[in-house]
Amino acid sequence: MTSRWRPSLAFVLGGGLAGTLALSFFGLVALRYLGPAIGFRHAEMILATLIALGTGGIGWLQWRLLLRPTLALEAYAEAQESAATPERPRHFGTRETYRTGQRVIAMAEALRDREATIRAHTDHVTHELKTPVSAIRAAVELLEDGGGLGEDDRALVAQIDGARAQIEAQLAALRRAAQAREVRYLGVSRLGEVVAGLAGDFPELVVEVAADAPMPLAAEGLRIVLGQLLRNAAEHGAGRVVLSVGAEPGPWVEVADDGRGISVGNASRVFEPFFTTRREDGGTGMGLSVVRNLLEAHRAGIMLLPSDRGARFRIEFRG
Repeated sequence: MTSRWRPSLAFVLGGGLAGTLALSFFGLVALRYLGPAIGFRHAEMILATLIALGTGGIGWLQWRLLLRPTLALEAYAEAQESAATPERPRHFGTRETYRTGQRVIAMAEALRDREATIRAHTDHVTHELKTPVSAIRAAVELLEDGGGLGEDDRALVAQIDGARAQIEAQLAALRRAAQAREVRYLGVSRLGEVVAGLAGDFPELVVEVAADAPMPLAAEGLRIVLGQLLRNAAEHGAGRVVLSVGAEPGPWVEVADDGRGISVGNASRVFEPFFTTRREDGGTGMGLSVVRNLLEAHRAGIMLLPSDRGARFRIEFRG
């Protein structure tokens, strides 16, 4: 592939300024000599036309070398965000915009390939484990239907079936965690509207919205995030949850409950995949991991804040 010569950004900007000054200087000098010869009115019209054409030519060069590559790179980034198949920009203008464009494209493709690798690995693991899990389920059903099991045998079979159900739950949670990094919930939604839709799912909770504000996340995505936090609060004995919002330095949401809270020893591990204190009750330990993955895919983060009572989470959206 033949390399194409590209001017530097300093050359383009400096040339544009120099060309604008040269046109103005040319107009003053030409008017001085043409005015007496053909009349100042005719000279002004001719020079105005020439200066307009020259300015248009400089503007066209600026568009071709600066604006067009920027718009093409913006369209490429937008296509990446919407999970569409992006077309790589064909015009890069200056050397600096070319290098920047190549780095942005390489970074976007590396991230896309990394996410695809994670998803492929997740699909492979869940697929490979599906067969032995199904075999365990069939064996349990045969043992239960065959009869002749003593009390201890039935307890052992029930324990095996419980382990099988737990494995299936973990695999489903692993798939949800991988999917949370891929699915995009682009848009804006209001906190109060989402909470109103979740109220019926948690009748044991009194949910208060201290202040409402638009959040840079589509309603479906915000519903997943808040739904998991409310579920955690309900499972830890909370009866009241307060949601507060702010806008500095960027949009943020705090979710505080009056439940049993999180111990100091567990506070640093709550976002780890598969970490749970409710394993015996069917907990998978993937809920907060899914929330974190979803938020990170939308330029946001979640943290656990110190609290005198219950648990307090803060979600911050970056610009």
